[in-house]
Amino acid sequence: MKTPPIVSPQEWEAARRQMLVKEKAQMRARDALAAERRRMPWLAVEKPYQFDGPSGTVSLLDLFEGRRQLIAYRAFFEPGVYGWPEHACLGCSFGADHVPHLAHLNARDTTLAYVSRAPQVDIQRVKARMGWNVPWYTMTDDFDVDFGVDEWHGHNVFFRDGERIFRTYLINDRGDEQMGNTWNYLDITPLGRQELWEDSPKGYPQSEPYKWWNWHDNYDAEGTPNVKRDEVSQAGVAASKRKAQR
Repeated sequence: MKTPPIVSPQEWEAARRQMLVKEKAQMRARDALAAERRRMPWLAVEKPYQFDGPSGTVSLLDLFEGRRQLIAYRAFFEPGVYGWPEHACLGCSFGADHVPHLAHLNARDTTLAYVSRAPQVDIQRVKARMGWNVPWYTMTDDFDVDFGVDEWHGHNVFFRDGERIFRTYLINDRGDEQMGNTWNYLDITPLGRQELWEDSPKGYPQSEPYKWWNWHDNYDAEGTPNVKRDEVSQAGVAASKRKAQR
C-alpha cells in the first residue's frame, strides 16, 4: 500500500476542515434533492393488489398498517434465487441486516415492508433464523412487474389518502445502498423527515427536530411532551447552531 503522508496535528486538522467544506456542500445538495423529490408528481394506483401475509390475504392498503406512507422493498427470495430455500439473495439479505428499528419510522407515519415471491412458511422461517423483524409479504399478482421490480430489487414509495393510494417514488440499483438508515428512508418519502428546517410544500406536517425522537420502546408509552426531554433537545439545537456559526 502507498499510504497518505503522515502530518502534524495542525496539518491534519487543516486537511479535515478542507474536506468538511465539501462534505457540507454535499449534505446541502442532498437536502435540496430531497426537497425536490417531495414535489414530484404522484401516480394513482388503481389495481387491487393482493399479498399473502402471516395472517392470510391482505391488500396493498393493508400493508400501510394504518399509516400514511409505505416503503415497499422488493426482495428476491424465491425458487431460482441463489440461496433458496435457506436464504434470500445475498444483496437483499445484506440490506435486511441494515434495517433500523422500525419504531422510529412508524413514529413518522411511515411503514417499511418487504415483498417477495416466496411462500409465507419460508419467509417466516428465514426471518426467525436471521433475526429480521421487518413485515414481509408474499406477492400473488403483477405487483413487481407493474412497479419495475420484477427483474431487480428496489424500493417503491406510496402515499395513502384515505383508501386512495399513490405511487410517489422508486429508488433501485445502487440507490438502494443508502437505505438502512431512518433518515435516508424518510428522505425518499413524500413527507420527508417532517421537521421544521426542511423545505417542504405548504401545509406539510412538520415539527421541531430532536423533540419527536424517542427510545424505540417508549413512543407508545409517552403520548404527551416530556418537559425534561424538550429541554435537552433545545440545548442540543442551540449547541448545533453555535457550532455552525463558528
